[in-house]
Amino acid sequence: MPVPKPSFTIGIEEEYLIVDRETRALVSDPPAGMLEECGRRLEGRVSPEFLRAQIEIGTHPHSEIQHLAADLADTRRAVCEVAEGYGAAIIASSTHPFALWWEQMPTPKERYQALAQDLGAVAHRLVICGMHVHVGIEDPDLRIDLMDQVTYFLPHLLALTTSSPFWGGRNTGLKSYRMSVFRALPRTGLPEHFTSWGEYVRHIGVLVDAGIIEDGTKVWWDVRPSARYPTLEMRIADVCTRLADAVSVASLFVSILHMLYRRRLENQRWRTYANFLINENIWRAQRYGCRGSLMDYGKGELVPFPDLMAELVEMVSEDAAELGCLDEVRRIGEIVQTGTSAERQVQLYERLVADGSDPDDALRAVVDLLVEDTLTGL
Repeated sequence: MPVPKPSFTIGIEEEYLIVDRETRALVSDPPAGMLEECGRRLEGRVSPEFLRAQIEIGTHPHSEIQHLAADLADTRRAVCEVAEGYGAAIIASSTHPFALWWEQMPTPKERYQALAQDLGAVAHRLVICGMHVHVGIEDPDLRIDLMDQVTYFLPHLLALTTSSPFWGGRNTGLKSYRMSVFRALPRTGLPEHFTSWGEYVRHIGVLVDAGIIEDGTKVWWDVRPSARYPTLEMRIADVCTRLADAVSVASLFVSILHMLYRRRLENQRWRTYANFLINENIWRAQRYGCRGSLMDYGKGELVPFPDLMAELVEMVSEDAAELGCLDEVRRIGEIVQTGTSAERQVQLYERLVADGSDPDDALRAVVDLLVEDTLTGL
């Protein structure tokens, strides 16, 4: 029996950091009224995160990428305007340039207190933010099948979104230091290879029945079946500082899934590679962003990232056109050419220090850049 075509609806969740406009430091204990006002303006589509200096938003699901872009812009605008009223600003960045994790305060919610108790200091280090893209795949077995295939492309998506080069006031040399922090948690990384929805559910059930986790929401893979919605959730990405970058990456993700589904209808399947090999590309994306190279496992050789992305954009162009997001997918070339947020942050910092600026002043200038870039396109 043929599998019904997925809806391919798309929604985005983003996590932001709250900074003081005067000091540029994280607001470790923002006023309660700030989150409450955000909640009123966004009708519940905003929530606290593990640390008080973080805030999470979510769009509605959309069938058209242009509607998603408008929704995300409205949502970002709302939290930015509310923060401004409290002398703060929002940065869409996966780390803060100079925040110290041990100075941050956890959110006093039972769920987060339980998480801190379970994970200890590993949880308290989570001064990191990400972007999660949900795509509507209603058939559960198809969701598992596409999850298994799409892992090949996760390094490419990470490289396009890197925004966390600094940690504790130091340039880490990595474009996504967030990944190093997040990987310290259990049940992270690439998903296992499952042959069916039933097999996936049985494996989750082992941990649930043992009382280790409550449900699938405590499985934090780089891509996973959502435990709340009939979606496949891409979680590997850093949060994109510029709105247009986020929309382009989301468009590319849904187009890749559409391509894989189309190939399935043609009795074709993307080759599945061992996690060992995919993880090597994830490391290269984490380290070099879109300025390096990734392994093309079909060719068995390293290929410059710009060449890989040009090939991938061409490969999914038919699917992007059908989904109405071809322009957004083609804009991936602009990200590759001009660089990600991580590259802009490091370039500014190094230029200012080379020109004689104090390193601390240069880091504060990076925060200003992040504030400005977060507002771009709103």
